[in-house]
Amino acid sequence: MIKRKNFAKLKETYDLPNLLDVQLEAYGEFLQLEVPVSERKRQGLQEVFEEIFPIENANRSVKLEFLSYSLGKPKYTIGESRKRALSYAAPLKVKFRLTTPRETKEQDAYFGEIPLMTETGTFIINGDERVVVSQLQRSPGVSFEEEEHPTGKKIFYGRVIPYRGAWLEFKYDLTETVIAYVDRRRNFPATQILRILGYSSDADIAAAFGREYPEIANTLKKDYTKNKEEAYLDFYRKMRPAEPITKEAAESLFYRLFFDPARYDLERAGRFILNRKLGMEVSLEKRNLDSSTVIKVIEYLIKLKEGTGKIDDIDHLGNRRIKTVGELVQNQVRIGMSRVERSIRERLSILGEFDNSNVHYLINSKLLSNQVRDFFGRSQLSQFMDQVNPLAEMTHKRRLSALGPGGLSRERAGFEVRDIHPSHYGRVCPIETPEGPNIGLIASLSTYARVNSLGLLETPYRKVEDGRVTKKIDYLTADIEEDKVIAQADVPLDENNHFAEREVSCRYKDDFPKVNAKQVQYMDVSPKQLVSVAASLIPFLEHDDANRALMGSNMQRQAVPLMITQPPLVGTQMEEKVARDSGTVVIAESAGKITSVDSASISVGKKIYHLKKFLRTNADTCLNQRPLVKLGERAEAGQAIADGIATKGGELALGKNVLCAFMPWRGYNFEDAILISEKLVREDTFTSIHVEEFEIEATETRLGNEEITRDIPNVSEEALRNLDENGVVIIGAEVSPGDILAGKITPKTDSEPTPEERLLRAIFGEKAGDVRDTSLIAPPGVEGVVIDVHVFQRKERGRKSKEEKTRELAKIKELRAYYKQEVEFVKTEKTTRLAQLLGIDKKKIEKMSFEDNEEAKILSASFDEQIQELLAEEEQEIEKVKRGDELPAGVLKRVVVYIATKRKLSEGDKLAGRHGNKGVVARIVPEENMPFLPDGTPVEVVLNPLGVPSRMNVGQILEAHLGWAAKALGLYVSCPVFDGAKEAEIKEMLKQSGMPEDGKVTLCDGYTGIPFDHRITVGYLYVMKLIHLVDEKIHARSIGPYSLVTQQPLGGKAQFGGQRLGEMEVWALEAYGSAFSLQEMLTVKSDDVSGRTRIYEAIVKGEQRLTHGTPESFNVLIKELQGLGLDIRTEKAK
Repeated sequence: MIKRKNFAKLKETYDLPNLLDVQLEAYGEFLQLEVPVSERKRQGLQEVFEEIFPIENANRSVKLEFLSYSLGKPKYTIGESRKRALSYAAPLKVKFRLTTPRETKEQDAYFGEIPLMTETGTFIINGDERVVVSQLQRSPGVSFEEEEHPTGKKIFYGRVIPYRGAWLEFKYDLTETVIAYVDRRRNFPATQILRILGYSSDADIAAAFGREYPEIANTLKKDYTKNKEEAYLDFYRKMRPAEPITKEAAESLFYRLFFDPARYDLERAGRFILNRKLGMEVSLEKRNLDSSTVIKVIEYLIKLKEGTGKIDDIDHLGNRRIKTVGELVQNQVRIGMSRVERSIRERLSILGEFDNSNVHYLINSKLLSNQVRDFFGRSQLSQFMDQVNPLAEMTHKRRLSALGPGGLSRERAGFEVRDIHPSHYGRVCPIETPEGPNIGLIASLSTYARVNSLGLLETPYRKVEDGRVTKKIDYLTADIEEDKVIAQADVPLDENNHFAEREVSCRYKDDFPKVNAKQVQYMDVSPKQLVSVAASLIPFLEHDDANRALMGSNMQRQAVPLMITQPPLVGTQMEEKVARDSGTVVIAESAGKITSVDSASISVGKKIYHLKKFLRTNADTCLNQRPLVKLGERAEAGQAIADGIATKGGELALGKNVLCAFMPWRGYNFEDAILISEKLVREDTFTSIHVEEFEIEATETRLGNEEITRDIPNVSEEALRNLDENGVVIIGAEVSPGDILAGKITPKTDSEPTPEERLLRAIFGEKAGDVRDTSLIAPPGVEGVVIDVHVFQRKERGRKSKEEKTRELAKIKELRAYYKQEVEFVKTEKTTRLAQLLGIDKKKIEKMSFEDNEEAKILSASFDEQIQELLAEEEQEIEKVKRGDELPAGVLKRVVVYIATKRKLSEGDKLAGRHGNKGVVARIVPEENMPFLPDGTPVEVVLNPLGVPSRMNVGQILEAHLGWAAKALGLYVSCPVFDGAKEAEIKEMLKQSGMPEDGKVTLCDGYTGIPFDHRITVGYLYVMKLIHLVDEKIHARSIGPYSLVTQQPLGGKAQFGGQRLGEMEVWALEAYGSAFSLQEMLTVKSDDVSGRTRIYEAIVKGEQRLTHGTPESFNVLIKELQGLGLDIRTEKAK
């Protein structure tokens, strides 16, 4: 572990929560797997089943009731699901009771599969790791708004917004009447709605309000219905103008709109907001509309007109709530189950005709599983995980999106929604958000924030009582915090936790008053509770301009994990927390001695931890874990025992500490360009490993089956040198662009063969000429070593080939050896524990009976159960091997090849610091030519000083000074955000290390050895290499594909496209009068089909002639005009 000198002045009084709780807890509450069936709360899956069931047929003779649900074991482990491109999901079994006139029976029904969440808060869907992002949405409840009429008068609105169902809106009109709108379409006098709700006469309505309101009297004059029945009929007439009116139909319509739980639901959060806003105390479980709520809304609307109420701010976090992953999946299950319900009702109606009643016959589980699968595969909120490094993963899981179904759209979202709001303090990070069109719509949770049971964001505060800060922690929502006086975390306290000063700087509403210490009610728990995880990793954040801090926090997520990692000299205390909670480092679950350790596994006591080796991440970076402990050491519970990607010593390590000088250098670092020393390339300082995946499938075609083979027509033996006897590249082979990774042949013929031809081919075999080469070839730019190959093959009925049998036996042997070791492990542990319990020799345990000793009997039984589970698991795994691989319909064989590439730092790569100071490597300079320090040490990076003043990110200068002093003293230091080292402390450290206090030294020119005129700022900066690598961007085209319609070359690297010569480029060439270059570019190099062929022939023959034809785009124009009905023909000039 890394020991750091901490510059924080404040003690950490409250530990950070697990940073992934927002995902793990939400999905845990949805599934309730750990909760016994009888104790499950009405939430998540349980709630949906209870809402839908029981279901009865029309004459109520048959009834289907829900009893309980359970989830089975997933078919494949997480690793296997990823490898086989399958989903990590568990079968959902539901227990029902079916009651018919003849019998009552209980049966289990299979309801498809429900994806399970991994320990790190992700889902494996079709082999890809995905994250479900939480959605930030307008909360249900009530909202009061105002609008200015063209006459200058104000119009007030009160909207009752349900979680699902019809909106009921009340408008205070210019004529001083209250109008009700249902779903913003039909309008009625508000009193008509009150009549329907039970206040039938005018007297009832007047009495309900408790005092006389002229507005209600005015509304009653406009209301020509006089009782409940008339109100119902008029309501139906306006809502369904073309349909015949009956009292039953009217009552049924109103019930469906506002009282049917399946169609109208305020949700607990909606009822909570109604209670809070209208001063009511209705139970949160009452989730439909009621008369008292409507009365209170109308009263509040009238108060607004009188000037006593308060208009709602829709951007306030008290009026916005979070839909977490559990709720989002629950909504999809609800949609799926409502379809299942419809199909059950249809089948129940005809069940009476059948003697044999069966639950399986009634239920069509595909309707549910398809809905859930579509959500995880296609929803805007189910996203392919950003897996560049552990911070990117962590941030993705803590992201809040205002976009998505039921949310905002980029085009409609105005400035107000995107802007920072005072209620975001401690809940949503004011810094971390994207820079593009999504700015402000996608945010990140603050470090200490959590989501409460109503979906509202809360942040913790220390309770203050009579000027003394207590240890009690209260979590407050944004609306409760509004009226509280809250002191900053850095307010000085004395030894008894009383405020040291009489007046304290506080937050109150959206102001910062100085308040008497006795009036303070709460205090922040930490200075970093304001910002998100990524922003809290920036040292000296308080000295950076917010725009650059935004770039800094976003660019840390793009840092490529390096081959050799190094923790920052200047950290913020958050590095270890991020590495630990992201799941990238391996943590010992219990204390014990390290009994064995190698690159692939670590044994702590009796527990074996298997390490991940050279796996591919979603971003093509390389995931590799390395042991941190040595044989014979003792590991404590909770200790990091292995490093993961981008970590060192259990801390996050995204970049490298490099010696930087801030100076211009021969114009090469103009405009943010960066100069680096050759030493950084030679010593692999910024070298990273990238793993790419290539896949090929052999499928069944109409003309016959494709085949993966080494026997490819017209291919030289040299091209096949890296393939094994089955036509698949061997592990360890070095490949370059154009090399064959897997040989494949596809049958080809001009027409489909007749049955007779098929028979003859089956007897005498294929003709060599009947196949074409469709092998998997390494694309341009891919150069590296094959590190892994996976071959998946469907088991054919009938005989197995010798090679298949050998492979199957080897796999079974490996499995048997693994499980034998595991069983031995459990047996040894059993003997040891029993010997300790009974105080006898281990050898005697085998022959003993434990009938008399209850404790020993239970212990023995638990170990025996573990052994039986392992043996059952072993048989299951062997059965999987014998059964073969699951492949999609029509696919016979699938080959996946993984190629690892080493990427050294090169010109064009993007480097960045943590303060938004980014740039591109412009030149790699020999070490001896770099400017050097007075002691002869050459600097490693030269940055342009002009990049600092205008950007106002002075944090990088402070980091450079402190980093240099720390390096000289051999220390690692910690500067938490808003509580880091002060200027005087940095000067003191520089002084201790024997450096000048201003951090400037005289550098000498590497070329001439002459000192530069001025002293130059030098120091150690933490620099990261970002994922924008030049090797993946650079591209050149010779001969390539053309667009079908325009016959012009395609664009972009992915399509192997050309460089577009656009309008402006043509103007530039016209300005120089380059007529022939232009003619060449606009014809033969582009879409002149015949001219292209002719110039190719000329080049081949070594001739120098250019005869152009008609560009294809001209023909397209002619056809477009002809399509419009204009008779246009081209005539040759005479």
